[in-house]
Amino acid sequence: MKALLVDLDDTLLDYTGDVDLSWREACVTVAVPAGLDLEIMVTAIARARRLFWSDPERHRIERTNMVGAWRKIVAHGLTEIGCPNERLAAEIVDDYAVRRWKRMGLFPEVPETLGRLRMRGVPLALVTNGDRGQQRRKIEQFDLARFFDVILIEGEFGAGKPDDRVYRHVLDALGISASDAWMVGDNLEWDVAAPQSLGMRGVWVDAQGQGVPATDATRPDFILRAFTEILDVVPEADKAGTLHETFETTE
Repeated sequence: MKALLVDLDDTLLDYTGDVDLSWREACVTVAVPAGLDLEIMVTAIARARRLFWSDPERHRIERTNMVGAWRKIVAHGLTEIGCPNERLAAEIVDDYAVRRWKRMGLFPEVPETLGRLRMRGVPLALVTNGDRGQQRRKIEQFDLARFFDVILIEGEFGAGKPDDRVYRHVLDALGISASDAWMVGDNLEWDVAAPQSLGMRGVWVDAQGQGVPATDATRPDFILRAFTEILDVVPEADKAGTLHETFETTE
């Protein structure tokens, strides 16, 4: 292993934690004073979210403008309950976004783990899908750029995982072959299966400890409960300059 590619959301950063709570609080603050029933509105948004993100192609297109996507979701929810209102949808989303940013944070010991990887001499690349503005803000707010040799954001690059071009571009930028690289992240398709198809090793962060679904043929090379466990599996250089592994693969 000569380089490590790392996902951002829900790998280094707690992105989805308290999402439902943030939507509920935004509805309490904005929708209820506008005369809407809290539970009906929360349920409508939840249903609209599931429908909106269930389409893979829509997911690919809309995730590069998250605020716009959120507004479409809430507008759809309002329409569903018979109260179409674009202005109110925007106000709910604005309140929701503020709450999300306040709650968002790195998982415990992530900076220390990245720092230790750097001390081991491991080249690092941050590979993240999503909105250019949102992802850059996260990187800057949590001072992550200093750890990475390469940063690829879908909204800047023009393509996202699992597109082969993403991984190939990062490998070229690092100057290494696929067989010398690992990818670590929480998405079985984007961070494990797709990199493996190119000859990389895929490391899956299974934060819930639920294991690979029986219906999924993907077989991660390593399974972690948290990104910080990567220190137990990344090879270290010994005094002779060779590499040894400290953890066995799952295969």
